[in-house]
Amino acid sequence: MQHKAVAGRVLKAIGGEENIVGAAHCATRLRMVLKDPQKVDTAALENDPDLKGIFETGGMFQIIVGPGDVDVVFDEMSAMTSKNIAVSTDELKDVAANQGNWFTRAIKVLSDIFVPLIPILVGGGLLMALNNVLTAEGLFGSESLIAMYPAIEGFSGMVNLLASAPFAFLPVLVGFTATKRFGGNEYLGAGMGMAMVSPALVNGYEVATTMAEGAMPYWDVFGLQVAQAGYQGSVLPVLAVAWVLATIEKFLHRHLKGTVDFLVTPVLTLLVTGFITFVAVGPFMRWLGELLIVGLQNMYDFGGPIGGFLFGLVYSPIVITGLHQSFPPVELELFNQGGSFIFATASMANIAQGAVALAVYFLAKSEKLKGLAGSSGISAVFGITEPAIFGVNLRLRWPFYIGMASAAVGGALVALFDIKAVALGAAGFIGAVSIRAEDIPMFLVVCVISFLIAFIGAFVYGRYLISRDGTIDPDATDSPEAAAAAAAVLASSELEPVSDDALELASPLTGEAVALNTVSDAMFSQGKLGDGIAVVPTVGRLVSPMDGKVAVTFKSGHAYAIRGKGSDGKSVDVLMHIGFDTVNLEGKYFTAHVEKGDVVSKGQLLAEFDIEGIKSAGYEVTTPIVVSNTKKVGHIQRSAALSLPEAIEAGQPLLTIEPKPVVEEATAEA
Repeated sequence: MQHKAVAGRVLKAIGGEENIVGAAHCATRLRMVLKDPQKVDTAALENDPDLKGIFETGGMFQIIVGPGDVDVVFDEMSAMTSKNIAVSTDELKDVAANQGNWFTRAIKVLSDIFVPLIPILVGGGLLMALNNVLTAEGLFGSESLIAMYPAIEGFSGMVNLLASAPFAFLPVLVGFTATKRFGGNEYLGAGMGMAMVSPALVNGYEVATTMAEGAMPYWDVFGLQVAQAGYQGSVLPVLAVAWVLATIEKFLHRHLKGTVDFLVTPVLTLLVTGFITFVAVGPFMRWLGELLIVGLQNMYDFGGPIGGFLFGLVYSPIVITGLHQSFPPVELELFNQGGSFIFATASMANIAQGAVALAVYFLAKSEKLKGLAGSSGISAVFGITEPAIFGVNLRLRWPFYIGMASAAVGGALVALFDIKAVALGAAGFIGAVSIRAEDIPMFLVVCVISFLIAFIGAFVYGRYLISRDGTIDPDATDSPEAAAAAAAVLASSELEPVSDDALELASPLTGEAVALNTVSDAMFSQGKLGDGIAVVPTVGRLVSPMDGKVAVTFKSGHAYAIRGKGSDGKSVDVLMHIGFDTVNLEGKYFTAHVEKGDVVSKGQLLAEFDIEGIKSAGYEVTTPIVVSNTKKVGHIQRSAALSLPEAIEAGQPLLTIEPKPVVEEATAEA
């Protein structure tokens, strides 16, 4: 490959350096954020003989160059530009996140903040759903399960404690992740969250009642009367507080140095942020919540089904802000007036968000996304939507919007049939026990309608996305067009005869060999990175499949490429990628034993990795082994002694590569 020439063609095809916002590269691809993707000459890139494909995902335009070449092409392209286009992969993600409109950027920020909290939200949500089943009256009879079976009351109490903790102390968790996202010290953010839920304050769930009774205690701060109100279960206030804290901390870091910075910055940051929190941010957010509630009540009273439609439409976004925690006091008043429309509409919104998450479960290929969508979807239809909203629907965005639209239909039907609740409970299917007796049948009918609209809508749209992109997983490196599975020949039972001068690649892993087109990553399964095979390892040792030189290594230790020679003397590049998205582990669970440029022999240890550790972090270990310069070598097929799927030992024959016939090369050059 003439790297400089390739770099020049790429730079010209993407619209020149003035169209580049930022650029980086991974093991195989150039990654760029462009000002105007419409300026790209896609035909020139797709027809370039030295490039293996293009696609766009996550706001990045990506060009597949191949291992061992991509870094050289990137350096050559950087040298051709008059400005510094190079950024780190993480920085490029931030650049891409800031390219969209304000709403898209806001959703991305929320996703970054809440995705790390998914495990605790899912665990707490499912436990809360279990507690609702145990304590709901009339669900399995006239009494609750704990009333029917007193022996399980202690167990129910423990479940309730474990379920409530993540949500009651949510400001601590959000304070940690939000402050980190905004560039501050996450432990200061967590400390501020702890202050907001301190037992010394009036519990956030009791603030409205305490203020109505005139029993709210106040601090006298420089003549200001500051309410000692807590923020249990709230989200929006702590998001604002985290931004304020990070901004103050960064300002102090810029202006204070050395020991003074180390000692003074944490003190001033907490003091100033705490003052702003309890004097301004908290009261403003509480006023905003009250204003919202009054507005929703008026909208429903005067709008009828249209008001119900609008309330259903905005309920899930309200959950994102945490302002729905302000609804129970209003509902208590509505119960005295004949019933609450809020609970019934909230049930439709929760069911709709759960339904779209369950649709994602049936559409997703990656075990990580399937597991998250399945568990959070079940939690949502039982009344706890945060895991589904933050963990699945907001990350993908389109399920969230479909859920909102479905909830709007459900809200309109709730208003049309005047369905109302007479008690608080779990806002989901089992919420039927909280509905007026005469409304329960219609409530359940509307629940089913909301579920079906959301599930079918998400499933159909998801199938369309899969047909267009090959995947719905936001972490998958998918192509813009669904390609035919390039590795199907390797799974075929019919094998062509192998000549004596074919190159034999040994398995670099011990585990189970599987067809490449069965893996969850679309870039590999569609053959975009070359033909080959995959192995699900059972032993965490990666060895070289042939004699050659290490062409690619990463600090993260997750990917390696070996460049050897076929029997015709031409280069053969073999890429081995341990798991998918494992670059995010930043080297944790991986130990590299070679460096780029090392000469290795077949069977030599390249790396060791902790299989269980990688799995516990939520990542697959399935490892594609592909010939990345497939177009330049001859026919590739699995070893004749190997069926798929089949157990295989490291060092056993895996693939054979025939030398490319001279007549084919002549034809290709012609």
